[in-house]
Amino acid sequence: MTTAATAPNDVLRAVRIGLRMSQDDLAKALRRAGEQLGEPNDASKRLVQRWEAGTSRAPRPVYARALQHVTGRPVEALGFTAPLPQARVHPDPQGGHDMDPGPEGVQAATTAKQPPPPDTNYSGIWLSRYEFYSSSRDETYDGQHYVVLLQHGNRLTGQSLPGGSSNPDSPLTLDLTVDRSVVTGSWIEQTASDGYYNGARYHGAIQMLVEPTGRRMAGKWVGFGKDFDVNTGPWELRLIDTSTSKATLQQYSRPPEG
Repeated sequence: MTTAATAPNDVLRAVRIGLRMSQDDLAKALRRAGEQLGEPNDASKRLVQRWEAGTSRAPRPVYARALQHVTGRPVEALGFTAPLPQARVHPDPQGGHDMDPGPEGVQAATTAKQPPPPDTNYSGIWLSRYEFYSSSRDETYDGQHYVVLLQHGNRLTGQSLPGGSSNPDSPLTLDLTVDRSVVTGSWIEQTASDGYYNGARYHGAIQMLVEPTGRRMAGKWVGFGKDFDVNTGPWELRLIDTSTSKATLQQYSRPPEG
């Protein structure tokens, strides 16, 4: 009998949806990645379901490497904890294996009362836009992404859509918490390897206020710059479409206009 609450892995789910993959599609992609990496695996839809449900919080190294190959992100940026040294391995009834923490494993999720979910559901496609000053070029630039936001309780996870960025190959991830009209959290952006920032990975904090309509969030980001100085600038999210269907995701998998 499970006594502790299990938190779903909404980050992995957002990344998967952002890649326009079903759970079965992701499992197939992981098996192909295993073959390409010379480490065959038995990833299955059932395994992906367990990951997203949060019943398995640390994938085996063979799956971690396949996940990174498919998504371009380390497992720590996919909502997982680092693999534990002490764990028991059990078979997946539909193929494959995964890790469950032993007695000294992951600390049980808190059963403390959580804040009530917000009245508004913010799931959908949002246009993200932020501004930053480049000291080396002495100019102000903006970055735009079409982002799919998914809500679970008072938590929002966001993932930019493939091809949906003003700067090619610069995926953006958001991990946010809603408290009435205040949205607070963190952001991660992986710049293009052949771009101006040479594949650098930037991250920081973000805080925004939600307008009464619930269709716009605006505030500030903070993060470090190329020379490791702390920078800040405006950031906003505008609701484009409340649908997260595959057809809608396909529609916005393109660079934003303007």
